[in-house]
Amino acid sequence: MDLSIVIVNWNTREMTAACLESVLAGLGDLAAEVIVVDNASDDGSADMVADRFPRAILIRNDANRGFAAANNQGFAIARGRHVLLLNSDTLVHGAVLPASVAWLDTHAEVGAMGCRVLNTDGTVQLTCSRYPSIPNLLLLTSGLAKLSRPAFLGRYQMRDWARDSEREVEVISGCYLMVPRAVIEAVGGLDEAFFFFGEETDWCRRIRAAGWMLVFAPVGEITHHGGGTVKRLNHRRDVMLSEATVRLHRKHGGRAAAAAVFAILLFFNASRAVFWSVASALSRGARARERARHFRAVVGQTAQTWPRPAAGPGGTGSGGAGARA
Repeated sequence: MDLSIVIVNWNTREMTAACLESVLAGLGDLAAEVIVVDNASDDGSADMVADRFPRAILIRNDANRGFAAANNQGFAIARGRHVLLLNSDTLVHGAVLPASVAWLDTHAEVGAMGCRVLNTDGTVQLTCSRYPSIPNLLLLTSGLAKLSRPAFLGRYQMRDWARDSEREVEVISGCYLMVPRAVIEAVGGLDEAFFFFGEETDWCRRIRAAGWMLVFAPVGEITHHGGGTVKRLNHRRDVMLSEATVRLHRKHGGRAAAAAVFAILLFFNASRAVFWSVASALSRGARARERARHFRAVVGQTAQTWPRPAAGPGGTGSGGAGARA
């Protein structure tokens, strides 16, 4: 078996169907299996997969176990020499799947690879990045990361790079992340303490710490629509993202680093709440009112962004929400 493709789904029925159609059309001569883990969707996703894609291996969870835990379920039964994490809101194009396998087969020093990712409109998505260190988070939350000059300011998202050349990176997005089985066996799966966000960043850090390279390879393209599951989260998305970022720094940097990141993100969210509240009072525009409500709700749940110990076997970080679209 060359490749096991693991797709986690939570209420993205039509996106998952389109994703599976593109995968099956793009396998070429690969000996491959497709594993769909459904996190207790209520939109009929699991039945759709069973009816329309009988070739896929379907795991039906009776509760939303989170992105990390669901992927680990897929890893546990995967038989491929390589394993691909693929978001349910993606479309694979051309021969990117066999090209990725062939590339990994000739780069034994690489522990994970990603490919070029496009937005729905065909523009390049800024996947693959540096680690979200405290300096990088300060650049991002201050807005300085959006400036084109000097190039240093865009270092976190590597904005000076068109994603058209092979390059070693620190973090690869989980929307398309291919890993040799030997790496999973050595490093372990995703840390289930990260329920939704942060798990692939933690995994990439652990893979690099174990001595492997992480590489972006322009062997082909996928489209990542984005927004499938995240749209259902509303302000909870920012709360969960903040919690995951603080958890990441607490795990790898200790309590002081986590406290610093907590303060940075609190200031960011609180400043946005003030800005949009003032803007809504002055303009009475619908967007300003919506953004003000959004950030006030995030700030109101600030206590939830300090990570609590995770229950279950994944809480230690040894690896063992539905698809994060």
